Amino acid sequence: MAAILGLNLHHADSSAALVLDGKLVAAVAEERFGRRVKHDSAFPAQAIRAVLDIAGITVRDLDVVAVPRDTTKSRAARIRHVLANPVSGTRAALEHLRRARRETGLMDWVAAACDVGRESVTARVVNVEHHLSHIASAYYCSPFETLTAGFSYDGSGDFVSAMAARCEGTRIEPIARVNLPDSLGFFYTACCQFIGFDEFGEEYKVMGLAPFGEDAYAAQMRELVTTPDGGWFRLASGCFGMHGGGESGRLDERGRIAMGRLFTDKFAARFGAPRLRGSEVTQRDRDIARSCQVRFEDVAMHCFRKLHDLVPSRQIAYAGGCALNGVANARLLRDTPFEQPYLQAAASDEGLALGAALWAWHNVLGGRERFHMTHAYWGPDYDDAVVRAAADQANLPVHRIAPDRVADMAARLLRAGLVIGWYQGRSEWGPRALGNRSILADPTRPEIKDLINAKIKRREMFRPFAPTVIHEETGTYFEQSVFSPFMMHVVKIRPAWRDRLPGVTHVDGTGRLQSIKRETNPRYYDLIAAFGRLSGVSMVLNTSFNENEPIVDTPAQAMSCFLRTGLDVICLGDYVLAKPEHEAVVRDLLAEPVA
Repeated sequence: MAAILGLNLHHADSSAALVLDGKLVAAVAEERFGRRVKHDSAFPAQAIRAVLDIAGITVRDLDVVAVPRDTTKSRAARIRHVLANPVSGTRAALEHLRRARRETGLMDWVAAACDVGRESVTARVVNVEHHLSHIASAYYCSPFETLTAGFSYDGSGDFVSAMAARCEGTRIEPIARVNLPDSLGFFYTACCQFIGFDEFGEEYKVMGLAPFGEDAYAAQMRELVTTPDGGWFRLASGCFGMHGGGESGRLDERGRIAMGRLFTDKFAARFGAPRLRGSEVTQRDRDIARSCQVRFEDVAMHCFRKLHDLVPSRQIAYAGGCALNGVANARLLRDTPFEQPYLQAAASDEGLALGAALWAWHNVLGGRERFHMTHAYWGPDYDDAVVRAAADQANLPVHRIAPDRVADMAARLLRAGLVIGWYQGRSEWGPRALGNRSILADPTRPEIKDLINAKIKRREMFRPFAPTVIHEETGTYFEQSVFSPFMMHVVKIRPAWRDRLPGVTHVDGTGRLQSIKRETNPRYYDLIAAFGRLSGVSMVLNTSFNENEPIVDTPAQAMSCFLRTGLDVICLGDYVLAKPEHEAVVRDLLAEPVA
C-alpha cells in the first residue's frame, strides 16, 4: 500500500488529505476543529490525526508527505522583482526564506501531531509547486484521460498568480505562468478591501453585492487590469500593494488571518475614500462591486480563450481561489470554446493538500491508476453513540426516526414552513455545505431569505442562498443545464420560476446551483424528491450549517449552533429535535401513517 499525506500548511486554509494507492480516502480542513476560526492557518495537527484515523492507519505507515510549495520555482522572476522594488522586494524575499525555514522541521511537526518520536516517521517529503498542485487537484480528480486544458489562478503562490498546462493521461505539463506583481486574484481582493470587506476570504461578498450595482466604473477597471496583446493580464503600476513581504499566516488579535492592504492611494484616487467596515453600503460601493466583477469576468474569459488556443480541447480542469467565482464559471460555458469543465469540491487553497498528494502519486511513486471525485464527503463522521449523546445534552424531546423515514420527515418539516439543521454522515471537503452539514428551507417562501439572514446566519442582507436541485430537473428551473455537484456555478433561473422561488433567486435572477445525483448522497436526494412531491418543486434552499464560523463538523457543534440560533428543528442523523414552539409539529408528523 502506498500512503501519501498531503498538507497545506503555514498558510490560510490549512488542511490534510490522505491518498492510499492513488485514491482519496479522507480530507479535512483544520478550521473544522480546535479554534474554529475561518481559514485557519494553524499547523493542521488535528486534520492529520483525523484523516489517519478515518483510514485506520498511523503516521508510521506513510510513504510520502506532499507539500504544495516549492520555493525554488520562479527564481528569475523574484530576482527581477527585488531589483525593481528594492524595499518591498527584499521584504518579500525574506518572507520566502522564512517559509522555507519553517518547513525544514516539517516532519518534527508531523510526529508531534501524532504523539510519536521523530524516528517513527520515515516518509519522504515532496515539494510541489503551488499552482501545479492546484491543477493536479482538478485534473487528477477529473474523469478526463485525453488532452485537457489545465488552469489555476488565485492571489499568489510561489511568486506565481496563474498557470496554464497541458494535461493528458497522468502527465501535467505547465506551459505558461503569470508572475507577480500581476495577479487577477489580488485585483479582486483589492476591490473587496476598498469597499470595506477587508477580512481574509470575503471576496464572495463582492460577487453577491455586484448585481445590486451598475457597471459605472468600467473605464477605471480597464485601467487597473489590462490584457496586453499576446499576454494574459497586467495590473496598473503603483495601484496595488501586494507582495510587500507580510508574514504568511500572521494572525490578528482575534486569531484571524491578518490582511495587508492591497490597494494604494493611487488606486483610491480613482474612486474616493474607502468604505469603512460596518458603515453603510452606498450605491458607489455597489457599483464598484459590479464593475470589479465584470472586469474580472472579462479578463478571465480572455485567459480561457487564450488557453484554448494553446490547448485546443473541449475539456478544462481548473482550480485556485478565483475558480470559486461561480458567475465566471457559468460564463465560461457560454462564452468560451470549452464545453466540459471540471472543478473539484475544494478548489481554493484547502484543496492544495489533495493536489500535492495526487501529483506525488503519479509523478514520484509512478502510480498509473486515476481517481475521480464524484462527491465531497471526505471528512469525519461519528457513530450513533456520539450523535445520541450530543442530542441528549439539549434537554429537548429526542425522536428517533426509522432510517427510511428520515428524508420524508425532513421534507414534511420543510413544507410545514420550518427551517432545519441537516446533519448527516461524513462532512464535506471544501468551503460549501453540500447536503451533509447544511441548513435547509423551503425556497418558495417569500420571507425565508431575510429570516435566515437575520435570525440564523446573522450576516449581510444582500447575500443570496443556494438552491440544491435534483440533477434530472436542472433544465426545468435553470437556463443552463450544467451539472454542478460542488455548487460552483451561478446560473440564471428561468424567468417563469423566479417569482415562485424567491428564497433562492438573487436580485439578478440567478442562483448558485448545486445539482445532485442519487448515487452520491441518497438521503439528501430522497429528501429533495420527497419535498418535490409535496410542493411541486424538486429543490431546497441550502446554506452552510454555521453562524459566522466554520461549518459545523461534530454533532456537539451542530447542536450548539441549533440551540443558539433561530433554527426551528435539527435532523441529527436519525434523530429529530425541535424547539419547544415547534414540538407539536414534529409529533403530528410522527403520528401520520407511513406513505
